Amino acid sequence: MTRPLKPSSRRPAFVHLICAAIVFSLIVFAIQSFFFTGTRTKTLNAEDVQILSGFQADVQQCVANRGFGLTAQIIDHCKLVLKFPEGTNSTWLNPQFKTYEPLEYKYDVCEAILLWEQYRNMTTVLTREYLDARPDGWMDYAAKRIAQLGAKDCSNRTLCEELLNPMLPAKPPFHPRQFEKCAVVGNSGDLLKTEFGEEIDSHDAVIRDNEAPVNEKYAKHVGLKRDFRLGVRGTARNMVSILNGSDDEVLVIKSVTHRDFNKMIDMIPNPVYLFQGIVLRRGAKGTGMKSVELALSMCDIVDIYGFTVDPGYTEWTRYFSEPRKGHNPLQGRAYYQLLECLGVIRIHSPMRAKREQDWSDVPSREKIGRAHAAATRLKRSEESEFGEEGQFGNCKVWGNAGAYGSGPVSGSRDMSSKRRNSNYSKWEVMPFKSLRREAQEHYMQMEGVSLYKMDGNKLDDLVCVRHPLESES
Repeated sequence: MTRPLKPSSRRPAFVHLICAAIVFSLIVFAIQSFFFTGTRTKTLNAEDVQILSGFQADVQQCVANRGFGLTAQIIDHCKLVLKFPEGTNSTWLNPQFKTYEPLEYKYDVCEAILLWEQYRNMTTVLTREYLDARPDGWMDYAAKRIAQLGAKDCSNRTLCEELLNPMLPAKPPFHPRQFEKCAVVGNSGDLLKTEFGEEIDSHDAVIRDNEAPVNEKYAKHVGLKRDFRLGVRGTARNMVSILNGSDDEVLVIKSVTHRDFNKMIDMIPNPVYLFQGIVLRRGAKGTGMKSVELALSMCDIVDIYGFTVDPGYTEWTRYFSEPRKGHNPLQGRAYYQLLECLGVIRIHSPMRAKREQDWSDVPSREKIGRAHAAATRLKRSEESEFGEEGQFGNCKVWGNAGAYGSGPVSGSRDMSSKRRNSNYSKWEVMPFKSLRREAQEHYMQMEGVSLYKMDGNKLDDLVCVRHPLESES
């Protein structure tokens, strides 16, 4: 008969199990430490951190010089906080949280510079090649841009094409760096405090918002030049009279096409397109910000006018309407000031009009380029060791299309007689050699690839379409 083991006899086996568990845990910890330490070491490359930290210092100094009391507090090589001085009039009460607008806002400069430098290479107008290249382009996405479809998808593609054709170019009608200097003119009542009209008209292209009138009454304040207009859905009914006398002014619809817009389009000869921008969660929103996105995608220098960015402004007004009470958009002001100090825009306003604008305290394109390269390497190392490098590293979907200027011109067979005079060909079949030299060079540097945003506010969700370079060279 076998004798039962004493407790002391079972103890060695128990101890062995504990030791084995400890050894296993140490091995797992070592493996995790190896990978995480390796990633962290790779992420915090000393040279890149130094470049970004130096850039942060430049941004901090720029905000101090140009922000009228706004200051930048650096957290690390990427993050900073923009603070308004104590006593700033924060009058807007958030109805959801029952709190007043705060006096400080946190931003990630690395993400911001990646996003906005990306916009310099983007196409921001919806095109046929985008819908063809995107996996769900015609079936799902196209339906989201047609309000009057009455269906969740484009199972009836013929109907969807008929509804989109009047505003659907085959290829991008506008190109990165097509213009040297562009003016984006907002609608703020601040414009009446200045006489920027002649200065605005001196730009290569002028972009205006919604129903802003352009006439002799306001000419000294807002100018008379009319090239592009970004409109929201609610402006359709008044757009015919607004565009009257300006047949070449390009109308870009911010949201979706719908019945009101269709009726309006049939009554005007102006080229009309759909905006291909994405709703991004940023500190500044609205049509004005979308106009900046549109401008940056085709202009080297973007000057903004009529944006409420100066401190002490207490009314939310338009230059062509009666004053109405509003709030101090502090977060928007902070974000626009950050964009100026990232070299994205140049702000013109009543308080800034009183001082010389030499822009020497804004980081140079060379410094911005180095910071962008460092931020790109930082992001790549944080994502994956095996991520694609180079200028097409964010391309998740690829497509192919014909040469520049090929394919059908926007329009439908049943256009009205007035609509048939629409000068789409001015942009859509423009000879490549007629583009500005810098735009031609950029096209070649990008190897004939057009970049489009796909969804959300991610940096790595691009649809990229190749065009043959042989015909252009």
